[in-house]
Amino acid sequence: MNEELEITFEKLSSLFENKKFADLRIAVLDMEPADIALFMEEKLDDKEQLKFFRLLPKELASDVFVEIDTDTQEYLIRAFTDKELKAVVDDMFLDDAVDIIEEMPANVVKRILKNSDPENRKQINELLEYPDDSAGSIMTTEYVSLAENLTVAEAFEKIRKTGLNKETIYTCYVTDKKRKLRGVVTVKTLLLADKESLIKDIMDTNIITVETLEDKEAVAMKFSKYDFLALPVVDKEGCLVGIVTVDDAVDVIQDEATEDIQKMAAILPTEKEYLKQSVFDIWKNRIPWLLLLMVSATFTGLILNTYEASLNMISPVLFACIPMLMDTGGNAGGQASVTVIRSLALGDVEFKDIFKVLWKELRVSILLAISLGAVCFGKLMLLDNLLFGYKDYTAIRCLVVSISLAVTVIMAKLVGCILPLFAKKIKLDPAVVASPFITTIVDALSLLIYCSIAMAILA
Repeated sequence: MNEELEITFEKLSSLFENKKFADLRIAVLDMEPADIALFMEEKLDDKEQLKFFRLLPKELASDVFVEIDTDTQEYLIRAFTDKELKAVVDDMFLDDAVDIIEEMPANVVKRILKNSDPENRKQINELLEYPDDSAGSIMTTEYVSLAENLTVAEAFEKIRKTGLNKETIYTCYVTDKKRKLRGVVTVKTLLLADKESLIKDIMDTNIITVETLEDKEAVAMKFSKYDFLALPVVDKEGCLVGIVTVDDAVDVIQDEATEDIQKMAAILPTEKEYLKQSVFDIWKNRIPWLLLLMVSATFTGLILNTYEASLNMISPVLFACIPMLMDTGGNAGGQASVTVIRSLALGDVEFKDIFKVLWKELRVSILLAISLGAVCFGKLMLLDNLLFGYKDYTAIRCLVVSISLAVTVIMAKLVGCILPLFAKKIKLDPAVVASPFITTIVDALSLLIYCSIAMAILA
């Protein structure tokens, strides 16, 4: 939290504690809803939050409610009278209402819908029917539609009458009587056009749309690609059913990025903030992957058991280099996999690019292998042998370790870039096969490489 915001929070706390409610209502008018929600969560307890919320101006209350965390929302809903609940829900944009309903328990959802305006309730129920990962689930039906035969003057009049409760009025959508999308026109275009110009003469007919069942992550990436403020959502017949706005797209991108990071760290995804998760929830999200990886790591143990006697016979110091080999291989594979996974998420790379990716990573891995192998040889000879006096690190043994390290890096890079691409091809989440599985695979392969090279050269 920055210093300026902290000073504002102290001022609000003082006004609230001294019961200067009129001044408090004036002070919050100049604040962003997200900052007011943060003040409530960080500075007030449950009872104070309810009292503070009831002091908010009506035009601000629903915007603040949307920004509050889910637990606080549920508490407030349970504490609201039916009249208060109806006022808040009816003043929300429909997509925000849907987002809140999806997070609430069944009995709370029932009460929310019961106290909603009949028309809003019908539209909310329609939006709730779309799959969670679809464009329909994040769209709103509150948009400005115009007819092709309207003049610019008539269009402005309609925007004034209907635009107050719309998600956005900057981009307007031109539809026919059957709601078929014919074009889009921005307020900038309307302002610069002659008042008597017809909408059909100034609208843009080169429209980029998304379908209701299109994956919401793909929809969000279109915002990133085209810098849109809103995207029209159409059904299979090309009829306009809603729009997705940039704020919802940003939320999707943030949620997907968080989910990918959790998967790459071998944690089951969760939407709850870390400090709001119970110890049991954290345990439940982490234990499945740890159990799976623990069992998969037994392959590493089997390889060590197979070669243990042979390596000890050659030289016990060879075992001391195993952690370095495995860690370097895992890190090398992780670098490649993260790069490819991010490129897949951004749409920069597809499965058809597999040979381009392999060729690039092969050349990178060779350069890295030469660099790391040379540094490893110098480190073993100069530090371990000469400085620390471990005479078992002879030149030939140091060479075996260095060659094994170089080959491991090349192998790890290739495995790291291939696995996410194959996962995407067979409809799996590439993040799932990232660091945890790649590390396990690379550990086993690095041991096989090391032991095979050592036996071939030193036995």
